[in-house]
Amino acid sequence: MSWLEQSIMAKKGLAKGQPGPSFSITEEVQGTYHYVYGPYVKPVLSVDPGAVVSAETHDAFEGKIKHETDNPLEILNFPYLNPQNGPIFVNGAEKGDTIAIYIKSIVPRGEQPVGTTLIMPDFGGLVPTKDTAMLNPALPIKVKKLHVDAETGTKWNDKITLPYVPFIGTIGTSPEIEAITSLQPDYYGGNMDLPDVGVGAVIYLPVNTKGGLVYLGDCHATQGDGELCGVALEHPTVTTIQIDLIKGWTISTPRLETADFIMSIGSTRPMEDAARMAYRDLIRWMAADYGFDEVEAYMLLTQCGRVRVGNMVDPKYTLGASILKSYLG
Repeated sequence: MSWLEQSIMAKKGLAKGQPGPSFSITEEVQGTYHYVYGPYVKPVLSVDPGAVVSAETHDAFEGKIKHETDNPLEILNFPYLNPQNGPIFVNGAEKGDTIAIYIKSIVPRGEQPVGTTLIMPDFGGLVPTKDTAMLNPALPIKVKKLHVDAETGTKWNDKITLPYVPFIGTIGTSPEIEAITSLQPDYYGGNMDLPDVGVGAVIYLPVNTKGGLVYLGDCHATQGDGELCGVALEHPTVTTIQIDLIKGWTISTPRLETADFIMSIGSTRPMEDAARMAYRDLIRWMAADYGFDEVEAYMLLTQCGRVRVGNMVDPKYTLGASILKSYLG
């Protein structure tokens, strides 16, 4: 039996976690990719709960960085970065519901080398930025183009090979009224860059407007905690998800489930407040759905809770707080 059959998605979703009809969002079907999460564009697709959707995602630079000699500052058009597929309208989704998304597969596509990582001036976790203004000079531009193979991984150099551990860097639902850059994470999801949002996981996203309006893109072939220089191993993919709808389960921030743990996700600055947001939601989740007293859950998480750093470079930082299912009874 697959763990998915015992998941929250299967127990609460209208489709009971069962796959329905399949759809494909190719580059041609998508047409214009989006750089903003919001309710003001026409959905590219409308689906019922259970739909399986494959999307041809671009990398974070929409494929414009082709050579290691390229200058990102000359080629990229800021802030038009992080192109998103969608939005996908989920029939029956209303404000206060939750959309559940099971990540079935993430496969590299395109001509090699499809992987791109780079350093840009005034961007990253250990350099001055507009939000952390300092007098020291910016780092030089450096671009690496890398072959990404789902089976053998990525050869970083003659001594180091990185495994292929793909995940969706940016996924979420539309805010109710705001139009927010796809570079930012928040209560609706967005650019969380959280490695746990990978193949085999289910992410739960709040519905803020009719149809939910799901966006996704920015898939990474691998990434360390924090996405330290601000750019993971970005690559274009065919990413396949299965969508379900949970009526009346209202969440205020994204949640995630795997075979082994549940996780609450918080995005804000400073980083300690993101951790507080995530842990607070996890405590309230444990109390509401697993029968814990909040104070008891607070004490238990002090002993066995875990924190995962998504990104420490975006306009808001993302952290996930988790507990193993074995402790939930």
